[in-house]
Amino acid sequence: MASLNSISPSQSLFNKTLFMVPASFSNPSLDSCFLPKRVLFAKNPVGISTVRTKFVPLILATTAEKPKKRYPGESKGFVEEMRFVAMKLHTRDQAKEGEKVSKEPQEGPVAEWEPTVEGYLRFLVDSKLVYDTLDTIIAKAVFPFYAEFSNTGLERSEPLAKDLEWFKEQGFVIPEPSSPGITYARYLEEISEKDPQAFICHFYNMYFAHTAGGRMIGRKVAEKILNNKELEFYKWEGDLSQLLENVREKLNKVTESWSREEKNHCLEETEKSFKHSGEILRLILSR
Repeated sequence: MASLNSISPSQSLFNKTLFMVPASFSNPSLDSCFLPKRVLFAKNPVGISTVRTKFVPLILATTAEKPKKRYPGESKGFVEEMRFVAMKLHTRDQAKEGEKVSKEPQEGPVAEWEPTVEGYLRFLVDSKLVYDTLDTIIAKAVFPFYAEFSNTGLERSEPLAKDLEWFKEQGFVIPEPSSPGITYARYLEEISEKDPQAFICHFYNMYFAHTAGGRMIGRKVAEKILNNKELEFYKWEGDLSQLLENVREKLNKVTESWSREEKNHCLEETEKSFKHSGEILRLILSR
C-alpha cells in the first residue's frame, strides 16, 4: 500500500492551500461592477494558506444610452420640419405627400372648382387684410427678431392693392373684408404679442404656401373667369427662388436658439394656420 508520504510536494501544497475564487470569475459578466486589483496570500489561524482578493469598484455602463429622437426634416433645418408637417396636412389632390382626406370643396382638385368673380374678390380682399396685418406686426416687432423678416420681397399687400384697383376699373364693386379675414387678422395680432413660435408658423405658411399652391390656384382661376389675366398677386420682383431661400435662411437662423418644446409648439400651430387660410380660400367658390 502506498504511504501517505509518497504524495508529491505539489499535491501537498495544493492540499494545504485554499483558493477563494470570486463568483464573477466563474461566470464572467459585463454587469459585474468589481474587478480584482491584486491577490494577497495570508495564513489563517490554523496555518492554511488562503487567498484574499482586494477589489476596486469599476463603473460600467449597464444600459445603452438612448439615441436622440430625430424629427422629419430636422437635419436640413427647422424650415424643412415646418414644410414636412404642412405637406402632411394637404390632401393627395393638393400635394403628393398629402395625407388629409378631402372634406371641403376647396380641398378637391382645382380643375373641378367653379369660381365666381364676386367670390374671388372676397378672397382677394380678405387676403389683403391678412397680409396687411402681417406687415404691421413685422414693422412693430414686439419681439426683436420679427424685424429680420421686413422687406423680404415676399410681401403681398401692395400687389393686392393694385389688383383690387384693376377690378374697380373694370366696374366691379370691391367688398369690405368678411368674417374669415377679420377673424384671422385678429388672431394673428393676438398671438404675435404673446406667442412668437405660433406666429412664425403662420408667417411661414402664409408666404411660402402662396408661392407654391397659391400660384397654381391663381393660374387655374384666371383661366376660368379672368381670360388668363395674371394678377400682381402672383408676381414678384427679382428671382422668387432666391427670395424664398433668403427667408428660409433667416427662419432657420432665428429658430436655432429655440428649445425642442418651442419648435414642437410651432409645428402644432400648423393645423390652425391651415384652418384659417382654408376658410379664406373657400371664399373663391362663394356666390
